[in-house]
Amino acid sequence: MSAYDDRDGKIWMDGKLVEWRDANVHLLTHALHYASSVFEGERCYNGKIFKGIEHSKRLRASASMLDFEIPYSVEEIEAAKYAMLEANGWTDAYVRAVAWRGAGEDMGVSAARNPVRLAVAGWEWGNYYGDAKFKGAKLDISKWKRPSPETIPVHAKAAGLYMICTMSKHAAEAKGCSDALFMDYRGYVAECTGANIFFVKGGEVHTPLADAFLNGITRQTVIAMLKEKGITVHERHIMPEELASFEQCWLTGTAAEVTPVGQIGDYTFEVGALTRDIAESYEKMVRA
Repeated sequence: MSAYDDRDGKIWMDGKLVEWRDANVHLLTHALHYASSVFEGERCYNGKIFKGIEHSKRLRASASMLDFEIPYSVEEIEAAKYAMLEANGWTDAYVRAVAWRGAGEDMGVSAARNPVRLAVAGWEWGNYYGDAKFKGAKLDISKWKRPSPETIPVHAKAAGLYMICTMSKHAAEAKGCSDALFMDYRGYVAECTGANIFFVKGGEVHTPLADAFLNGITRQTVIAMLKEKGITVHERHIMPEELASFEQCWLTGTAAEVTPVGQIGDYTFEVGALTRDIAESYEKMVRA
């Protein structure tokens, strides 16, 4: 694939479809300097965006947490997504909606007078973790920690929260790993750079309580699926030393979907029956 700024196709931007290479912003865009940006990652399967409305609602909620309002309704954002997909001829694709404070009268920390902009792009994307989707991902443990809710709006899907994700993923890849696992500011197991995490022990599922990180839409979907299957799910604080006691592990996320984990640091996990079952069930659900 060519670079993301040099492709054929259409991107929806501020109310209209523009040529891919023309979807640009000014150097003095506020979001570029101060991270005043929120986004969503979604997948379209067989012409339908999975839980698209929930993603659009969360996009607007994230913007509100960052003290700006997106000048488009949920319905208008949904229409923009499908217009972009249709313009590119895609029925199966990754969809990226992003809203940000643009260039305007202000160019400092304050940006109340700057316009809020919205764009929707997409691309065809396979397995986020490559063949780890089948054999189990290998995870590093990040030296960075998820911050306290008192320091930043941790429940927003905001660009600034991903800075340590990029740094951690680069460090993980340098070690031959697919991703990195974060602890939170208290030392509890939190999440990976772009995915939530689940563990299995004695037929029951344990997942970190989402009180200091994004409560992923895929995470919520999988928890509901597990409960429908009659499987006990514990949403709780998990200490790092507990990793040795878990038998199976998987990640969830729009990009990751359901990806098994084979190793975290020195801890190993089997790609067991429950992991395979939930991955297969999720695949059937999103393509139904």
